Amino acid sequence: MREAVASKIEEIAQRVAESEGIELVEVEVKGGGAGHRLVRISIDKPAGITHADCELVSQQVGTILDVEDVVPGGRYTLEVSSPGVERKLLKPNDFQRFQGKKAKITLRDAVEGRRNWEGTLGGFADGAVVLEAEPGKTLRFPLEQVQKANLKFDW
Repeated sequence: MREAVASKIEEIAQRVAESEGIELVEVEVKGGGAGHRLVRISIDKPAGITHADCELVSQQVGTILDVEDVVPGGRYTLEVSSPGVERKLLKPNDFQRFQGKKAKITLRDAVEGRRNWEGTLGGFADGAVVLEAEPGKTLRFPLEQVQKANLKFDW
């Protein structure tokens, strides 16, 4: 049930984002049952997301969710925001787009005795994430082996 609701919300958010020239990064649905749900949508665009972009997507998605009665019980909180400076990397295109940036990757199974790796993204090729873990040491992780990945910002 939750997957069906999340899938429908993602489809609506994708339509709205595309129509505004905005990239849909992620849709999360938390909570459920007869209680209150949280619908969290992350959006991005090359020039960066503004408060107005978030407001626009929130109003349009919220209206469609209400009109089509997508969320059972109709009780939910909708959050729309940018993915932040340490954004998640989810799709092959994310790894390609942020090539040359620092990233942290957590693997499902250890490679060389480690599940957590940090380094510079080398892109995405032949179904694998390419990471330069240290100068001269380039690793390739099949996408299905990546449990979690995000950009690493040097504070």
